[in-house]
Order: sequence, then structure tokens, then C-alpha cells
Amino acid sequence: MQGIAVMTDSNSGMSREEGERLGISVLPMPFLIDGTFHLEGVDLTQEEFYRLLGQNAEVSTSQPSPGEIMDWWGELLNSHDEVLYIPMSSSLSESCHAAQNLALEYGGKVQVVDNRRISVTQRQSVLDAVELAKKGLRAPVIKEILEREALEASIYITVDTLKYLKKGGRITSAAAAIGTVLNLKPVLTIQGGKLDAAGKARGMKAARRIMVNAMGRDCETRFEKACREGRMRLQIAYSQISREVLDSWLEEVQAAFPSVEIYAAPLSLSIACHIGPGALALAAAKVPEEL
Repeated sequence: MQGIAVMTDSNSGMSREEGERLGISVLPMPFLIDGTFHLEGVDLTQEEFYRLLGQNAEVSTSQPSPGEIMDWWGELLNSHDEVLYIPMSSSLSESCHAAQNLALEYGGKVQVVDNRRISVTQRQSVLDAVELAKKGLRAPVIKEILEREALEASIYITVDTLKYLKKGGRITSAAAAIGTVLNLKPVLTIQGGKLDAAGKARGMKAARRIMVNAMGRDCETRFEKACREGRMRLQIAYSQISREVLDSWLEEVQAAFPSVEIYAAPLSLSIACHIGPGALALAAAKVPEEL
């Protein structure tokens, strides 16, 4: 028997291929598209998702069934002593609480972490868990560390279109119409799993500058010690953009934070379905002191 099996869901943005390479199990999240059931990364690729979104398909997120989650845990416990499951933030989905209740049936062998994160910051928690497990820490201890560090992360997002925020009821039709005419780009932030407004700008260039400046302030204030000690991990994320736009965004962020290595990845589809294509994000997550 091996020690700890680390498991997450595809809301982390981690693909099955990357998970296999790193020894991490990735539970595919379900989606309903025009009433048809799909699994992210199984029969629903990023390309197919955006094609359907562009055709005005009705897209909604769903939760894995209890039976599916327990099947995954059962298989992992056949070859591991413990399972450490890191789903998306409980602030954004009931799937975390549902998994925590299911874990009560396993006598402590399954630990469900509410890391209050999603997308690239959730992914960082998963990578931290793997490294902590390599140090010989048990699953309950790793859970405690990750939940202690849960709020030590920031995400800033700007959108290219207001269509999906309007569709989700986050802005009114009138506000969306005015914003489109004025080329307004809202800047949103995710802190502790909660999506809030952080500002707005005329055009994408100005919105990108707001995000970079906001992250700079975070590094000078709440993350100052971690940044000074080299324990902050910086990420950028995006939804269906061109290589040219991605390279430009990478260059802009790298220029602002020249000493930090930057990881880049597509936004998880659970975020993308609410904000649409063309979105850009800038994120940071603190690495636990134990590492």
C-alpha cells in the first residue's frame, strides 16, 4: 500500500493527462449543455465547449454523483492508505460540502479539503498537497495546512463580453447594453471563492493594467512577507484567446513581476461558462511555510 492519494476535480484546470503525469487523480466535472450530459475533459474539450457556447447553447454546471465520487475513493483506497480530495471552493459549489459528508463514512481515511479556491489557485493547492505528502505528512495534517492557507490567494479577471454576466444575472440588460457601447470591461476578483467586482475600465488594455496594479498592491501588502521570501506563485489564465493575446499578456505580467516564474493555463470551464470567451485573469497563491 502506498501513502496518500491526492485527488482533485477538473475545476482546478488540471487535465487528466497532467494529473496522470503528476500522480494526481482528476475527477471530471459534469456539465449540462442543451440538456445533454457531458464530462469535462472526457467528452467535452475546451474547443467543443466554446463552439457550443458560441452557438448560444444552454450551458449549466452540475455536481458529480455521490456514487461516482465514492467509486473513485474506493479504487484509490485499494492501493493507498489515505485519500486527500481537493474540490473547488465551497463558496462556489455545494460539491465540497457533499463530499465532506460522504467522507464521514470512511473513518478518517478520506480527507476533503475546503481550500476556498478554484482554477489555477486550486491547482496550486493540489501541487502543494503532493509536495507535503512527499515530506511524509499525513492527510489530516495536509488538510489542516491547506485550509489554513486557503485565503492566501487572489484572482483578478476581466471579460471581453458582458453577454455572459448579463445571462447569469450579475448585471442588468441595460447595464450590459451601456457597457458594450462604451467598451467597458469590468474587473472581477475572486477572494476566498467569492466573485466580486473590483473595478471597471474603458477597453481591455486599461483593464489589464488594473489587474496588474491590483496584484502589485497585494504583493506589497497582504502577501509582502511571502513575496519577499519567494513563496508566492503567480499564474495567468484565459478563456479562448489567440496566441498573440496570450503572449502579450504574459509579456505584460512578466514585465511587472520580473523575478517570478509565471504559469499559464486556460480557465476552468466552470468559470468560463459564466464569463465567456476572451477573458483574461491574473492570480497568485502563497506556498505553505512547511514547503
